[in-house]
Amino acid sequence: MKVHEKTRSMVRKAYGTVAKKSVSCCSGSSCCGGDAPEKSEGELGLSCGNPVGFSKIKKGMTVLDLGSGAGKDVFIAAPLTGPKGKVIGVDMTPEMLVLAKKNLAKFTARTGLRNVEFRKGLIEKLPVKAGEADLIISNCVVNLSPDKPAVFREAFRALKPGGRLVVSDIVLNRELPPALKKHAGLYASCVAGALQRRDYLGAIKAAGFKGIKLLSDNTYRAGGTCSDPITDKAGKALDGAASSITVLAEKTKRA
Repeated sequence: MKVHEKTRSMVRKAYGTVAKKSVSCCSGSSCCGGDAPEKSEGELGLSCGNPVGFSKIKKGMTVLDLGSGAGKDVFIAAPLTGPKGKVIGVDMTPEMLVLAKKNLAKFTARTGLRNVEFRKGLIEKLPVKAGEADLIISNCVVNLSPDKPAVFREAFRALKPGGRLVVSDIVLNRELPPALKKHAGLYASCVAGALQRRDYLGAIKAAGFKGIKLLSDNTYRAGGTCSDPITDKAGKALDGAASSITVLAEKTKRA
């Protein structure tokens, strides 16, 4: 447990600093090698994919974003759910939640929508009721968790029967050198804490999900780091070692 809290503390510190600076290397495309949606409400583009784009969000849905940060994907999803729908963002970093709430005020003023809520909490222990969500999304966050299987178990609990999980994340294609595994900056950049591909998909299956399908799969290349000062330093050692994937999984009605 102490190891888990040490990891969370490192991630909070890294993303708290990013939130205060309100800058990111990812502007339009992700440092992690995937395609990201355009930024909204002055939000940080910290991501490795586009889960909203694959989610087929319908009016009236309740959408839950794991590790919502300053709200980028929340604000993209909210107009799609409409005024009768709801989007809940969960994050553990106080500075990111402050930024999210500032962005929320701008979003509400611009759209008139009041269907967004941000909650402080761990994605391993979600502050939501069982069966509260129709759809769960997450963008390059699960790999930051020190207990990824717990995240997927919680996601399964939070979904209604028939609900879907669409998560973009980083997985490893091979083992990283020992020095990079312990690199705090690389952990915060979605790489050092990533699971092997088979273990990541296995954790989703073990949580109870069915119909697991890869929607996108992009291999990390050293030349695609967007001049990220963290991943640039790892360069050749990371080339081909990781992929940005987007995964669809379902909680069947007879789960």
